[in-house]
Amino acid sequence: MMERRVILKMTAATFAAGMTQSLFSPASAQTPPAPAQPIAFDPTHLVEQARELAKKPFVAPPTDLPEPFTDLTYDQYVGLRAKPDAVQWVKDNVGFEIEPLHRGYIFSAPMEINLVVDGTVQRLAYKASDFDFGHLQPPLNIADIGFSGFRVLQPRDNAPAIDVAIFQGASFFRALAKGQAYGVSARALAIRTADGVKGEEFPVIRAVWIEKPTLAANALVIHALLDSESVTGAYRFTLHPGDATIIDTECTLIPRVDIDHFGLALMQASYLFGSLDRHHSEDIRPNVYDVSGLQIEKGNGEWIWRPVSNRETLQISVFADQNPKGFGLLQRDRNFERFQDDDQHWERRPSLWIEPIGDWGEGSVILIEIPSDFEVNQNIIAYWRPKQVLAANSETQFAYRQFWCWHPPAQPPLAHVTGARSGKAGKRRRFMVDFAGDILGDPAQSGDIKANLWAGAGTISNVRSFPSRETKTFRVSFDLDPGSETLAELRLVLENGGKPMSETWLYRWTP
Repeated sequence: MMERRVILKMTAATFAAGMTQSLFSPASAQTPPAPAQPIAFDPTHLVEQARELAKKPFVAPPTDLPEPFTDLTYDQYVGLRAKPDAVQWVKDNVGFEIEPLHRGYIFSAPMEINLVVDGTVQRLAYKASDFDFGHLQPPLNIADIGFSGFRVLQPRDNAPAIDVAIFQGASFFRALAKGQAYGVSARALAIRTADGVKGEEFPVIRAVWIEKPTLAANALVIHALLDSESVTGAYRFTLHPGDATIIDTECTLIPRVDIDHFGLALMQASYLFGSLDRHHSEDIRPNVYDVSGLQIEKGNGEWIWRPVSNRETLQISVFADQNPKGFGLLQRDRNFERFQDDDQHWERRPSLWIEPIGDWGEGSVILIEIPSDFEVNQNIIAYWRPKQVLAANSETQFAYRQFWCWHPPAQPPLAHVTGARSGKAGKRRRFMVDFAGDILGDPAQSGDIKANLWAGAGTISNVRSFPSRETKTFRVSFDLDPGSETLAELRLVLENGGKPMSETWLYRWTP
């Protein structure tokens, strides 16, 4: 399995395919000089620009760089940091700072950065004197090579500014809630993810326009122009940092061709091993993962919890729905003892919850589990795949809210899964699933709870229940005999008189 750095390098290579003539000259790898006269900013013009871009063939952005930036190692690249004076708005008391990020390593393609100040556009120009190059010796005269993206920082009194978000590489971005460490990543748009026939297409953010905020607003507005072989798009991200960092996303998509496989609100995270799949039993740590599972609040009100897993083979799961109320990859384990990792602190990784705005119609939440041997690989992917086809030259709008959080804002009013384990039981596989919730301690509702268990293949036996009204918990253990089957879908929900008392636990067993 390829390292995540290699995967991202492939992503960057896809990104490295040419800025459009409306933004960059195809004959030059350099960004154009800033205009002599200030240009007024109008967000509606960005949609017009996406329309014009969609009428032209896709042109790949330039990736040529001067030495020594062409073949940087990871360690060399992270040594390239903007100097304090190059960080925007540091002294302006607006609640945010913008740090431009250097090109190089896997981030060789440029992203044009524009600042919107007092209603006018100011293109941020690259100057070598703005960067500390670490141990590298850059040439004396470096042209304006642009930037690979930017970091959003939040200043603090008498302390260094803290990270809030990073936009860098294709249409990837990440964000943090207060006190968290980077983990799950998001993408603005997905095209043909995990398509083994046509292959995946990675749309790119060609340029951004960042509005200078006010301190009272505590919000940062970022406009972005997206482009790929199949589609262009105008995006607006409104970022609200806090105990949960919220990013409101609005987009207008304009396809060049018909698109029948696209994904909204894609997110990806790392999962190496846990209590359901200890393939790395020699590791000194008990668990290693960014997220523990996928949660879905379906349009009909059903709550689903699907633990994720590091598979031996690629697995794609489809959860059909109509007008979903929410979904996300969650880190439910917030106790250091679960991971025992003083360096990575997996318990501090964000959960990412998506709340659709407006009706999304028919479609499916897609979960992709990719085999991985390295904890840096983001091998777990989830997104919403609409049933609708995006017709060429049409315009379609979508909106949703992202919660980068410790706990999602929507919680099931039922018992929830607190853990699941699996191990050998002779020739069978034994599972143990734990539920907890106030509803389990209520005598009026928990008097006759039964475990409703189903398997799509194989045989279930030895089902046992261990309720505890005092601790408000309920444990279910059972054995699965798969026989000759190599895949079995499992479904478990606690019920009382046919009424659900818990979220629905789903799991796909594979050898």
